[in-house]
Amino acid sequence: MLKMTDLHTELKESIVEQLNLEEMEPADISDEEPLFGDGLGLDSIDALELIVLLEKDYGIKLTEPEQGREIFVSINKMAQFIEENRTK
Repeated sequence: MLKMTDLHTELKESIVEQLNLEEMEPADISDEEPLFGDGLGLDSIDALELIVLLEKDYGIKLTEPEQGREIFVSINKMAQFIEENRTK
């Protein structure tokens, strides 16, 4: 099982790659920074990509779109959710 810091790094790398954030490095993303709005500035299309990423990489299937709003708050929140719910 990954340590939390490793999971944080893995998440950042996946987000940069999955969302084609070419102008950004994983290290540019703060663990506490909001992923949407004033933080990283992701949008609803990005949210769908993150849902796919959770399912593909961690075996987590989100059934309610509202769950995404709670989970995709920050890298810390995503990592915590993955630790508690991952199936792979």
